[in-house]
Amino acid sequence: MVVEEIVLLNAEDEAVGTAPKSTSHHNDTPYHLAFSCYVVNTEGRVLITQRALDKRTFPGVWTGSCCGHPAPGEGLRDAVLRRLRDELGMPDASLTSVLPGFQYRAVAEDGTVENERCPVVRATVPAEGPVHPNPDEVERAEWWTWDRCLELTARPESSPWYRLQLAELAPLGAPLEWPDAGREDLPPALGW
Repeated sequence: MVVEEIVLLNAEDEAVGTAPKSTSHHNDTPYHLAFSCYVVNTEGRVLITQRALDKRTFPGVWTGSCCGHPAPGEGLRDAVLRRLRDELGMPDASLTSVLPGFQYRAVAEDGTVENERCPVVRATVPAEGPVHPNPDEVERAEWWTWDRCLELTARPESSPWYRLQLAELAPLGAPLEWPDAGREDLPPALGW
């Protein structure tokens, strides 16, 4: 069985090692590399997901389309496309870096800490095509209007990183208007 590893970071966002994902999320989770992705169709609707109810961290919360951890040596683009396939059964999307400098720390009800440098990416798809959620990852997946996405930030069933990300995304306008933030502010440990 392959052990999924996360990339550990120092304060300058440089890679300083790896650790098994399965044993790294606890009450003293090390700072590490991750990403979040918002799938947007050409009508401007956003795919919002509810995390599987048996997820180790933040089970059952509503959040963006998908998130994950780039593997050691894996670029952001490849990591996002891998998770879109694995979590949602989506074969392809056009990717744009929208919040390359995003990072956060959040504590779950059970004391588990998320401590991540987490660039945010928009994945644009042509239409509300079929989504095939992996039940190990996703309880539900729904296409929402941007206004409904914003309303979720006021509700406790949304993930902490979702609320923080939308606080930065909302001033950028509707999802199809989010500008390409480029790649300069991506962490040194992560290529495109």
